[in-house]
Amino acid sequence: MDRQLAQPYQYVRRELVEPDWRRLPGWREVTAAQWRDAQWQRAHCVQNERQLREVFGSLLEDRFYRELAADQAEFATMSVLLPPHMLNTMAADAALEPGAFTEAFLTDPVRRYMLPVRSDRHPEWPNHPLAARDSLHEAQMWAVEGLTHRYPTKVLAELLSTCPQYCGHCTRMDLVGRSTPQVAKARLVLRPADREEQMLDYLKRTPSVRDVVVSGGDLANVPWPRLESFLLRLLELGSVRDIRLASKSVVGLPQHWLQPKVLAGVERVARLAARRSVNLAVHTHANHVSSVTPLVAEAARALLDAGVRDVRNQGVLMRGVNATPAALLDLCFALQGEANILPYYFYLCDVIPNAEHWRLPLSEAQRLQEAILGYLPGYATPRLVADVPHVGKRWVHQAVGYDRVRGISYWTKNYRTALELRPLEALGGDGWLSRRYPYVDPVDTLPADGRAWWAEQAARADGAQLPEPVDLLENS
Repeated sequence: MDRQLAQPYQYVRRELVEPDWRRLPGWREVTAAQWRDAQWQRAHCVQNERQLREVFGSLLEDRFYRELAADQAEFATMSVLLPPHMLNTMAADAALEPGAFTEAFLTDPVRRYMLPVRSDRHPEWPNHPLAARDSLHEAQMWAVEGLTHRYPTKVLAELLSTCPQYCGHCTRMDLVGRSTPQVAKARLVLRPADREEQMLDYLKRTPSVRDVVVSGGDLANVPWPRLESFLLRLLELGSVRDIRLASKSVVGLPQHWLQPKVLAGVERVARLAARRSVNLAVHTHANHVSSVTPLVAEAARALLDAGVRDVRNQGVLMRGVNATPAALLDLCFALQGEANILPYYFYLCDVIPNAEHWRLPLSEAQRLQEAILGYLPGYATPRLVADVPHVGKRWVHQAVGYDRVRGISYWTKNYRTALELRPLEALGGDGWLSRRYPYVDPVDTLPADGRAWWAEQAARADGAQLPEPVDLLENS
């Protein structure tokens, strides 16, 4: 008999389940072999209303499509692109009758961030007055096209600007995917081979960089021979000690990473990395427990068996998706205990356009971090972080000041980025290292005085302005 004391969260082991795709009218004749085939998945990605209707038939009522069309026309920063595997995790247990299914689909947490509709957006504050397309200034920190040098010893290499799936909350919405009525996307200009050559040349000339995150877009959209060639050349650089491959498709399109030719290539790269004592890991992106299926676990296990050191998850905290202790712990236990994926980071959603309905205030993230401590093994307890503009990742408890009325937190840094080109002396004292950098909570979560202050800021002819940084710890 289990005599465990009652706890705020009760752990119960739950086996992963692959939802039956044949419950949906458009996939009733799809075989298991087709479902496991990466090319079938890519060929049947859903990109528009017509294709959604082909999948769901009469299960989704017209009111959903009206909301989707309105969102794409008025708010969406990402176009629709959903692999069947990801779409199949939505409303998996819903009753198969139109009214009940539509309600379940509208409230489904994976649908909320992968296929947003107009009614999801906040009616008064869909957009923060300080929201920015490239909110982290990554393009401003490009050493060469696509290579962001933000941290002293780490770089981000964006090899391409497409993914097998488009997440509504994408932090790189300025660059990734097709343009929407709201966002004319930036574009990479160089040919891929020239871009990669410039990246490798910069890394040869910059031996202080030891950690390279290879991303995009998503690496699953890079033809494997080209990706393998880049990685092998990267491994020739003795200064590089860590390589992290970023791919949401381990969760969204696991079939890609189960292809024999891809796994054989991963094994070749991992073998060379091991010989050269380079840590090779894969980072993926799951935000809700229902997106962690047996195929996801199989893909993660296959990558580990091929020699990858770790498969890690970097999720995003979002209201209506995972912003409760139970939802976050359910996801982490599924990742760690069932799928061999290490919970690593959960980020506060970045201050990008039309994302306010997803974002959490810092205070709530701090409570979440405290609530999940003690349940998971220490090494598998994810760190909740804010990606602070001009600073970088900071644990949510590292704020040095917090005005909770206006929802402005302040942060310090211990290194310079490429944005700080002026000499430190020009700012006096330690210059950039002595400054306090602001981060903002969603306006709708603030008290009335705070909402009124931001309304005044939004109405200013010269745009919203932050107050001067001061020590606000007494207001915490």
